[in-house]
Amino acid sequence: PRDPAHTACACTRACARGRRRVCEPRDDPDLQDIDPAVLKQCHAAAATCILEAGRQRADVAAISTCLEDCKLDKERIEQFCTEYQKNKDALEILLGSIGRSPLHITDVSWRLEYQIKTNQLHKTYQPSYLVTLNVESDSGSHPDVSFSCTMEQLQDLVGKLKDAAKSLERATQM
Repeated sequence: PRDPAHTACACTRACARGRRRVCEPRDDPDLQDIDPAVLKQCHAAAATCILEAGRQRADVAAISTCLEDCKLDKERIEQFCTEYQKNKDALEILLGSIGRSPLHITDVSWRLEYQIKTNQLHKTYQPSYLVTLNVESDSGSHPDVSFSCTMEQLQDLVGKLKDAAKSLERATQM
């Protein structure tokens, strides 16, 4: 197994480059021996820290203090700050492109997909749904948001949206 500090640095490096998706083992050979669930958690933690630092325009001293409070060792703090500094300008541009107001969903479309083989040529025969959210924002048009999910994931999403709608309805009646 690889050194945890080396792995943390590789994950931070992937996040600091401003990728819009979870780092994957094929993206970086240093990440190949890591359990995908652990990698996903590490990516979420690093991305949250990087985005918050970028949003607050934090300097290295402020980031170091925050990471020391989280009990990170000095070596990891230095690695994190180095990667953050290297990619700070690109991250600020990326954050600026997101805008200040959340996207507004104007329409939803979906279609049934039927995956026969994976890219490793394994037969799967799994139905899935391709969902497309048409969105807009105050700053102009944005590309549609598309994702693929299983029937169970789609049912879970619909259930959570119904819960959110009920919660909002209760809040407005108070």
